[in-house]
Amino acid sequence: MTVEDNEAPFAGMESSSPTRLTLTSDDVAARKRTLLRNFLAQTLPECLSEGQIDFELLRRALGDWIEAGQERFGLSWPGKAQCMKIIQQPSVATLKPKRTDSVEFDATGNVFIEGDNLEVLKLLQKAYFGRVKLIYIDPPYNTGQEFIYPDKYAETLETYLAYTGQADAEGRRFSTNTDTVGRYHSNWLNMMYPRLYLARNLLRDDGVIFISIDDHELSRLRELCDQIFGEENFKADIAWQKRYTRSNNTVDFTTVVEHLLVYAKSEAFEVSLLPRTEEADARYTNPDNDPRGVWKGASFLNPASPQDRPNLCYPLKNPNTGGVVHPTTNAWRRSEEAFHELLADNRLYWGPDGKAAVPSIKMFLSEARGLTPINFWAHDYAGHTDEGTRDLDTLIPGKVFNNPKPVQLIRRVIDHACNGPGDIVLDFFAGSCATAQAVIEQNIEDGGSRRFIVVQLPEPTDETSNAAKAGFRTIAEIGKERIRRVIKKWQEQPAGMFDLERRKHTDLGFKVLSLDRSNFKLWNGNGAADADELAQQLELHMDHLSAASSAEDILYELLLKAGFPLTTNVKTIKLAGQEVFSVEDGAMLICLEKEITPELIDALAEANPLQVICLDEGFKGNDQLKANAVQTFRARAEAEESEIVFKTV
Repeated sequence: MTVEDNEAPFAGMESSSPTRLTLTSDDVAARKRTLLRNFLAQTLPECLSEGQIDFELLRRALGDWIEAGQERFGLSWPGKAQCMKIIQQPSVATLKPKRTDSVEFDATGNVFIEGDNLEVLKLLQKAYFGRVKLIYIDPPYNTGQEFIYPDKYAETLETYLAYTGQADAEGRRFSTNTDTVGRYHSNWLNMMYPRLYLARNLLRDDGVIFISIDDHELSRLRELCDQIFGEENFKADIAWQKRYTRSNNTVDFTTVVEHLLVYAKSEAFEVSLLPRTEEADARYTNPDNDPRGVWKGASFLNPASPQDRPNLCYPLKNPNTGGVVHPTTNAWRRSEEAFHELLADNRLYWGPDGKAAVPSIKMFLSEARGLTPINFWAHDYAGHTDEGTRDLDTLIPGKVFNNPKPVQLIRRVIDHACNGPGDIVLDFFAGSCATAQAVIEQNIEDGGSRRFIVVQLPEPTDETSNAAKAGFRTIAEIGKERIRRVIKKWQEQPAGMFDLERRKHTDLGFKVLSLDRSNFKLWNGNGAADADELAQQLELHMDHLSAASSAEDILYELLLKAGFPLTTNVKTIKLAGQEVFSVEDGAMLICLEKEITPELIDALAEANPLQVICLDEGFKGNDQLKANAVQTFRARAEAEESEIVFKTV
């Protein structure tokens, strides 16, 4: 958690009241304003006025004198300004655990979230800000026949709950976005923009996003990503050969490729290289019997002209013949100093007879790195659409999902972008959950410890579909069942292509959570129309816990909104005879008891946590007990020369 999130710890605090825990998701705009304000205070303090950013002064400091209303280059569409309002509106929802749908709930680092991905991305901001290594998504392609998210600017948790039948049936409905709709492209952009914007926040500095797309929205998605991620962070437009045969049913051209747009979070991203192949190594020879082994010659000529690179122009002398040449159409590739270093180290080859005017640079196989990836992925390298169908049908027969991506494609993405211990892979358009399967099987194969977070809307299956006939009411149910069957498959399969020892240490579990209303009745006094309504709000404020919420429901909401990941280690311990949740081996203690005693406060302080959260209801309106708790925690922090944050909710 940031200092802003923690507010003031008890060391040095003067207040006798605890801080109240914020029950909304992270305020993305406020976080970015704080970061920008701190940066400007160090670099351009003249752009701050009374501690706030003066954007007109900032523009002038940067030499930006563009007149208001002047045309500018960039992608724009109806609704773009409203997208920023949606982004900046914090979520008041929560994620509730579903143990019966999960596998190894308490031990796993993998997460499946059922819910609207916009709301979920907001909820993940505080706990996962800057923690995700790889995002892979396969969003709707906007072909005019696919399911699309609503473009209603009032889109809220209530919209989602109505859609899923958890609220009044009069709520808005999600639908298809046909090409006869006047806002056809705008609807799609309004859906994608806030989701990609929030997703970027979750990436690590060395993180990267891969987005599957076809030709329908490729150009607009490219411009959209240029705005969100920056043109300088564009890495590749990979053509994936999704089909290996032509179709004679098409009118014009047979489409055999789709695209993977690749954008890095920053220049810190480094693509993983491919293992060397026999074919690549066969190009190395040793015509001069160099004791360092086989090598391959690299040209000493620079693509740039002498006029472009005058610093790389000098007389080049052959040590064998004494002949001297000067650059004409091309400059030299290395500086004169580097030339003499290569010459002294016998790294220049002057041809079989030693009389070449311009040498080659010897590049030794023993020093060669792996192969760089290319931007064309053939079907035999990254799978194809038929293979994607077979992957799922092997686990769940009956073609219950249309056009799933092949697991091999996503494993190639993982190969190039996600190979560190504990790396997180996020897919918030999870579909049938091929990404989850790819992560599990890649870990089994190479012994990795990657973790996945997949998010899928419970989109209803068509009543006449194979999925519905097989008992799947929603796409989310298909995804969860696929993960369960992948896990069962590898638990039961004997040793074969994967090493048993690696499989034993692979995380074969996943934790299911679902999007829902907050467990707390949120204060809305500002909106009260009259005294009776205000009184009703005050009553809710005093008894603000939902009666239907379990202790575990409340626990996970507090974890998420306090900035802890959903897979955080939590244990139940006894303090002063009461149950307390110990988070990350006591770093945070959460007490949900509705009768807090002085003995319990003393025991909580004695445990010396970094943070304590209690229910406000537990103090029963006893302000003296609450003030004593503040003093107890402050005294303990001072005695231990530490900091304890005490919050109530």
